[in-house]
Amino acid sequence: MTVRIQEIAAGLRFPEGPIAMPDGSLLLVEIEGRTLTRVGTDGRVERIVQLQGGPNGAALGPDGKVYICNNGGFKWHDSAEHGIRPIGQADDYTGGWIETVDLASGRVERLYERSESGPLRGPNDLVFDRQGGFWFTDHGKTRARDVDRGSVYYARADGSSIREIIFPLWSPNGIGLSADERTLYVAETFTGRIWAFELSAPGEIKPQPWPHSPQGGRLVAGLPGYQNLDSLALDSAGNICVATLSNGGITVVSPCGAHIEHIPMPDAMTTNLCFGGPSLQTAFITLSSTGRLVAMEWERPGLGLNFLNV
Repeated sequence: MTVRIQEIAAGLRFPEGPIAMPDGSLLLVEIEGRTLTRVGTDGRVERIVQLQGGPNGAALGPDGKVYICNNGGFKWHDSAEHGIRPIGQADDYTGGWIETVDLASGRVERLYERSESGPLRGPNDLVFDRQGGFWFTDHGKTRARDVDRGSVYYARADGSSIREIIFPLWSPNGIGLSADERTLYVAETFTGRIWAFELSAPGEIKPQPWPHSPQGGRLVAGLPGYQNLDSLALDSAGNICVATLSNGGITVVSPCGAHIEHIPMPDAMTTNLCFGGPSLQTAFITLSSTGRLVAMEWERPGLGLNFLNV
């Protein structure tokens, strides 16, 4: 694939969680800036609402609100050479949560701060199923001498139910559903692995047996060398398109893991992508350490998202 990218917006404070809206605008969060932000079709940047903690992943829900995974906040390193990047748990961290933003009023509401397994640590990314529930990853937090083990949860959009479904995972980050919603994909950051979980019903997995699987999943791919994985999106062919850190770019992996392609980006902290534009054939990509949102034409349409495209 020939890489020709167009800069849509700059000056963002570690952008993540892009949502390509039907009117052509883009919503995203700025983790370091702690905002929900709109980028207009003319590239104009509008901060919709100021948030607390560390707004991370974002998705449009069945009620038209934006649902946000808030990781609770990071410490940051900023350099002229490499831009900004997170380096661990914030000093003022008190926990993570799931929150919603009403786009009409700007009202922010916390939906979940804990489950039956305990408090949320570092919610990272989410995806809605067609029933209106959502899966989300809890990446956990990293401190100087220890790190949390992560989980995947399933929750209702109305705040009535949250359950930990998959545990343990090491730094779970990106999450996505196959078109038939029979498979849930999860990317682990620090292992560079992509896992697939067979779904038996909404909010339920059919686990693979131990010792072949440590948490019920099937290993789709593990990237060689030093490559970390961030958020992901699926395309219409079922490929898993994962934003890749250190080796900055988008890594495209077939559903069976047999084919892997890397599309380089000019930022080592390439963190997320979404599909939009005519026929969902434009990829909008967050280049976070340099604070940019860019776009490129994709050779296949993206997979439509519930309550946004389908």
